[in-house]
Amino acid sequence: MMSEADKKALRWVKFRRFTLPYIYLLPAFIVMAFITFYPLIYQVIISFTDFQLKDLMHGLESPNLNQVGFKNYIDIFTNALPVQNFEFLRILTYNFWWAISNVALHVPAGVVIAVLLNIPGLWGKRIYRAIYILPIVVPPIVVATVWQNIFHEQYGAMNYLLTEIMELFGSTDPVRLRWLEEYSAPIKWLLPNSPLPLAYYAMMIANFWLGWPFMTLVATGALQSIPKDLYEAASIDGASNTQQFWNITVPLLKTAMIPASIYGFTLSFNLFALVFFMTGGGPARSTEILVTFAYDLVRNLNLFGVAAAFSVLIFFVALSVFLVTNRLTRATESYTEA
Repeated sequence: MMSEADKKALRWVKFRRFTLPYIYLLPAFIVMAFITFYPLIYQVIISFTDFQLKDLMHGLESPNLNQVGFKNYIDIFTNALPVQNFEFLRILTYNFWWAISNVALHVPAGVVIAVLLNIPGLWGKRIYRAIYILPIVVPPIVVATVWQNIFHEQYGAMNYLLTEIMELFGSTDPVRLRWLEEYSAPIKWLLPNSPLPLAYYAMMIANFWLGWPFMTLVATGALQSIPKDLYEAASIDGASNTQQFWNITVPLLKTAMIPASIYGFTLSFNLFALVFFMTGGGPARSTEILVTFAYDLVRNLNLFGVAAAFSVLIFFVALSVFLVTNRLTRATESYTEA
């Protein structure tokens, strides 16, 4: 028979193991309920209504609010919204291409720069690592404004640089590329159903400046965890630096870079600030992504219900991408599950 003291000790052990963790999580759950779950649920509800500016005062209790069922979703998929140059499939395709092409540049560049900064005996490592952090801490609106000025047709630094380069080849005409206004696509076959104007390439350059430092930061941390003994053993066996990179560095960086790549994809997929403040989705909505279009539905058309439906679709698209990539890469599995 267990004594009363033993029963009390057993109850305390069970409480600490099964109940106490939930008590610790309760404050965070309450905060999340108000700032995350409630807005999400509210958004889903109004996505089935014709919620507009007239309904803001009374919210869901508004006497003028009408239930429209799946009409908002049907209008989005059938391109029936009262918006010029709107094609849901085109915007979705461009949005995916925008995110994938950014990650395809940021990750290799981040890894290469991290490897170069990890070379033994390199002078000024700490200075370089401090400098490449700067793009991460600069507010996106500042970055977008600066790069918008750099790509200005008449006074921008980019056209001035291209003019100086062309003068080396004997040209005397100033370069006047309309980076952010030209609609025609320089490479028409690259994305057939969504032509990529010069503004796309301008934003790619700006976002490259923003994106590679984070990947370098992740890769640098991962490099520090690779045992030096592996490289020493490979050198003794006669492996070159290139062979060491592809057979030691790259495989051991995967566990860190794959989750970073997924995060980078999600970040670029919903990169509102740079797109909105640099091009505004122009020219002619050719650089519009899903989040900027949803915002435009609210700001210019006051179609809150349609914008809510659009946001719900964005959520499911992003969730699907995460689940598929997580399934393929097993990025969130622990070592015991792998």
